[in-house]
Parts: sequence; structure tokens; C-alpha cells
Amino acid sequence: MIRLPTRLKTLFQKGGAWWHFYQKHKHRIRPAIVDNVIKMPSCGLTVRGYAVFQCSNPKCSHQKKVCFSCKSRFCPTCGKKLTDQWIEQQKAIFPDTEWQHITFTMPSELWELFRYNRQLLGALSGLAAKVVLKLTRKKGILPGIFTALHTFGRDLKWNVHVHLSVTRGGLANDNKDWKPLFFSKQALMPMWRYEITQLLRESYSRGELKLPKTLQAICPNKTGFNRWLNGHYQKPWIVHFAKPSKNHHRNIKYLGRYLKRPALSMSRLKHYDGKEVIFGYLNHTTKAYLRFTSKVEDFIKRLVQHIPDKGFRMIRYYGFLATRVRSKLLPKVYDLLEQPERKAIPIRFPALMKNSFGVDPLECILCQSRMILTGIVPGKTLAELRQCHERLALGRPVALE
Repeated sequence: MIRLPTRLKTLFQKGGAWWHFYQKHKHRIRPAIVDNVIKMPSCGLTVRGYAVFQCSNPKCSHQKKVCFSCKSRFCPTCGKKLTDQWIEQQKAIFPDTEWQHITFTMPSELWELFRYNRQLLGALSGLAAKVVLKLTRKKGILPGIFTALHTFGRDLKWNVHVHLSVTRGGLANDNKDWKPLFFSKQALMPMWRYEITQLLRESYSRGELKLPKTLQAICPNKTGFNRWLNGHYQKPWIVHFAKPSKNHHRNIKYLGRYLKRPALSMSRLKHYDGKEVIFGYLNHTTKAYLRFTSKVEDFIKRLVQHIPDKGFRMIRYYGFLATRVRSKLLPKVYDLLEQPERKAIPIRFPALMKNSFGVDPLECILCQSRMILTGIVPGKTLAELRQCHERLALGRPVALE
């Protein structure tokens, strides 16, 4: 059984769109982008290896191959399963209580600094959690926090912001009581603004901050940079508070949506003729659903810039959800909230196929008996796939042998 190609895979291969883009920009493309894009066209093909299944009925000769997935963070097909698995795990772990979802943004003029200095992206989630925890510590309360870093807007432009979900209550200092919590934009906004400004100032002072060309003339030295930065520091920044929710389910689904998938869902792709791409998006300002049209090269550039570097953690945990204290503090949280500990429901490929398409892949299509695994053929390694980059990019056959 070979999976059908996704619309994104077809778009990247049609007319050699990705290969032309790669040849033109290969000296500036990050390795993480190349590796993730190389994996995607091999997804579900025999070149990745496959499992062999045989019908359990001795009178039936039916046999089939199930090709392995690529597990790329850029693959819509693989991302669906991995995202669903993550959502189920978090549903089981997080306590059922009131949650507050907060979005920490910054002036658009600062976005480009983080695109040129991707090493700073890793600090943003921690800074957002820091300002929340600083306020809750003053009240003697430790909440649970999880964050997701997003680098994209609905139209795929570079737009750096942090989504943070925090319990509207937490453990008292003695860990024997659960106390309510409330948050204020007026308190959080200036603290967030200060932390980001300090991050950029300190990075510049250490000589680690790379400035885009548009800023190099405006900020020839430290004094000029501090003056430019101070101009944005004086402005109010947007820290958006969503309506509190009674449990964590909605926040988990929202944050997990793009955790292991491309920054654009395939349902939003409306048209591609080999030259132009049209996709839909919701304008947050006007609340109108618009269509964005771009040349295929610009579309690829907009989309792949949001692929994170290898090992980068998009989701992070703080407070009593922090990995180093979770095993000790979560049981106390469950007791105080009178909730049982839950186990995540594992999501397997057969169940996912059945739920999504109504097809049981382990049922023989000839006699309806069960299919059993009889062998596994390993596929090419990533290093070997790199040698087949051009053939994969152009949609040409690649032999497993």
C-alpha cells in the first residue's frame, strides 16, 4: 500500500519548483530545511523501506507492502499522526482546571532581528514564562505553564510570537493547597517588553547580534542601536488574552496544530498552476477570509523559513509542568483537584486509518481475514536520500537497492 502524494508534495515537485529554488538559493538554505524537504517526497515510497503483510487465511494468497513514512516536520501526512499523538499525551498529563491563553507579541520591526539571529529564538519561550512566574511567585503560587513558539502569520510572513497557556491557579508554597490566580495585561506587558529589549541589548553588547542591512545604516554603533531599540521600547506592545477556558483541550489542539506539520494546512491551498500559488487565510484585523497569491518561488521561501532547526523544541513546559519537577508535583496537583491520574491512549497506524478513512489496513481485501506481519525491508538512510535529492525533487523513481 503506497500513500497518495500530498498536495504540498505535488506542488514542490511540479515543474521542478523545489529543485529550481534549491539550485538558486542552496548556499543560503539551512541544512534543516534541505533535510526535511528531501524526506517529504520519499514519504510512503518503497525507497523508505516497507513492511510486508500476508493474509492469515492459508487459502488466501493476498500480500501487500506498507511503505514507511518519512517523519519529517514538513510532511503533512506524518504530522497528522504525530500531532494527534502529542495531543492525546497532553490531555492525559495536564490537570482539568481553568486555563488562561496569552499571546506575547513584539513590534514587527523586531521580527527581522530574530530571523537573522535564529539562535535567539530559543530564549523567547523562557522569557514569556519568566514574566508569568515572576508575578505568581510574589503571590506564593506555582502554576503549570506550556508554551509554543510560532514564527509565522496567517499569510506565512515572518512573525515571531509566543503562545503561552497557564493554569488559573497553582500550588501554594507548601504544596498543600491549590490557590486561584488571575493575570493582568497591564502587569505582564511591560515585563515582557523589558525582557525582550534586554535580550537584544545584551546580545548586541557581546557582538553576537547580526543586523539586517536596513538597520546597519541606522545603527552604526551601540549608541545608535540602543536609541533605535528605545524607540520601540517606549511603545505599548500587544499581549493578547483569550477568554479563560474550563480545561486545556482547546489550547492543546490550537498549539499542537502546527507543532509537527508545515505552517500551512493543506486545506488552505486553493490553486497551483506551476507558476502561481493561491491559499486562503483569515485576516485577524478585519476578520475577513482573504486569498493570498504569490509566485511559486516566493511561496516556497515563505513556507520553508518556518522549518525549525534540528533539535529545536517548539513546545516547552514550566512551573509544575517542568520536566525536572513534574513527577514530584503533578501527583500533588491531581490530589488537590481530586482528579485521577490518566494514561494517554496510544494512536497506531491502523486505528488512524480507520478513524480517518473508514478503512482497516489489517483486513484482507479479498477474504476479510486478518493480515499478519511477515517481514520488514529497511529503507535508505537520510545520507543516502541526500544523494538522490534531485531525483526525489523532480518526482523521478528512486530504487531501494
